[in-house]
Amino acid sequence: MRLSRFSLPTLIILFTGFSIKAQNKQFKALLLTETAGWHHESIPDGIAAIKELGNRHFFDVQWHQEAGKLNDKYLESFQVLIFLNTTGNILDSAEQKAVERFIQSGKGYVGIHSASDTEYDWEWYTQLVGRMFFLHPPIQTARLQLTANSFPGLQGFAGSPLWTDEWYEFGPEKIKGLNYILSVDESSYNPAAKNATKEAKGMGAFHPISWYHDFDGGRSFYTALGHVPAVYRDPSFLQHLYAGIFWAATGKK
Repeated sequence: MRLSRFSLPTLIILFTGFSIKAQNKQFKALLLTETAGWHHESIPDGIAAIKELGNRHFFDVQWHQEAGKLNDKYLESFQVLIFLNTTGNILDSAEQKAVERFIQSGKGYVGIHSASDTEYDWEWYTQLVGRMFFLHPPIQTARLQLTANSFPGLQGFAGSPLWTDEWYEFGPEKIKGLNYILSVDESSYNPAAKNATKEAKGMGAFHPISWYHDFDGGRSFYTALGHVPAVYRDPSFLQHLYAGIFWAATGKK
């Protein structure tokens, strides 16, 4: 009998590699970056970061620049839908209903930064996000504050660190029961903002930045951080973001 050109240890390594590749990933995420308004320059950095999180934490990421035609059949293989710096009205009525059924089936949503500047006329979506963008001042450095430390991924925000980003001011809560985990200290920056139609002076003593909640049978996580491209290489932000993705996809904290 002829001996194989592969040694036994080599064969074991090869078969082990095939076995790992054959394993199902933890979950599958649909990443959407479509914009019908402002297009953030940080989107490519965000895409790369979330794909790298998938490699690091063993989950699949399917990216769409445009939503295409989201429907029940296509969405059924995913466990979480991620809106990364989306803006404006990006889904038609049929796609909106498919997303509603996706969440109602017990699955999750993650909104990053301008996901709260998306689909204002879709009332269900505004409740899914929890609060919608109103206005923002120029990019500034400010102090972050933990409002609850029971949610994972917040290690990098302990001790009120300085953080540079675009600080969104939000409108009122669209739904009760939001669990706030991060806020920004308005005394550490100038929150005043004005454009042709709106003026803002800040949200006062409590200015939320990130939260999560159970909604309509599923889960929703939102963070307003993520305007500046460099934050997608910051370990503190990436821990925060993955914790939200993992919880939205699995319900585990």
